[in-house]
Amino acid sequence: MSLVYLALGSNLGEREANLRAARERLATQVRILKTSAVYETEPWGFREQPAFLNQVLKGQTALTPLELLDFLKSIEAALGREENFRYGPRVIDLDILFYGRQVLDIQRLQIPHPRLHERAFVLVPLAEIAPGLIHPVLRKRVSTLLRDAAAKDEVHFWA
Repeated sequence: MSLVYLALGSNLGEREANLRAARERLATQVRILKTSAVYETEPWGFREQPAFLNQVLKGQTALTPLELLDFLKSIEAALGREENFRYGPRVIDLDILFYGRQVLDIQRLQIPHPRLHERAFVLVPLAEIAPGLIHPVLRKRVSTLLRDAAAKDEVHFWA
């Protein structure tokens, strides 16, 4: 079993219900060990869209990284996510933040998530449940990454 950290987000439809449905489906292949609070956040990338609800969870899975990616994509499809433009609105968004201490950089998947250190909507809930977790590439604790992002005024956030 591998330890994973996953990000969940939704800004269309019944956002809380979308997150709940995603967690229920995730639980079939990911043993959920801990979940952050749900945070309402400003959109990132493309601002002309509804606010997001975001959450991070810690879990264990027997799936390989690519199997996990395919599983997340199948959940997104089942919950009604449609292909859209980059950073556009979506019913559900599921991302792999960390997969153990593994570093992976292939066309379909990068682990750790390549932009997590820039995104308060990921760092705040991640720091809530794993402040001491060390990013295997940047070699910094999650709490430090959040502090650094806040110092750069990259934290545009609602709670």
